[in-house]
Amino acid sequence: MGDNVIAILTRLRDQREALNEILSKLSDLDIDAREFYLRALLTLAGLRGLEETVEEEARKMPLLNDILENRVLGREFKRGLEEGVQQGVQQGLQQGLQQGLQQGELTLLRRQIEERFGPIPKWAEDRLAARSAAELEDLGVRVLKAKTIEELFA
Repeated sequence: MGDNVIAILTRLRDQREALNEILSKLSDLDIDAREFYLRALLTLAGLRGLEETVEEEARKMPLLNDILENRVLGREFKRGLEEGVQQGVQQGLQQGLQQGLQQGELTLLRRQIEERFGPIPKWAEDRLAARSAAELEDLGVRVLKAKTIEELFA
């Protein structure tokens, strides 16, 4: 198996085919040997700029299934996955809150403008849509003092 992995350093006619063959042989090994040779393959592939190709081809094969069952790698992989999910959820919540806040400010400001000045012209609607939640909040205060819609946006 070592010779097969080292072969990635040679000039291959069809790199993808060679990688498929190596990965296929890797999938027949026990988990510890598979882990060892997969690490070696990724390291050597990095020297040839083939990391992404190895990753693409490895995703097509059931190489990683048993890694989740590995006492060390599986635990670390699962921990990293959980942390990534938690970060994604936090970012999503933060974005959702920001969008909700902006939408609420926009809705309230539109109602105030319509109540004070009548229907909102397209040019004013375009300017409203481009504002952040903080800018909309500032306009919400200014709408109380502005005499015209043009003065509000000046």
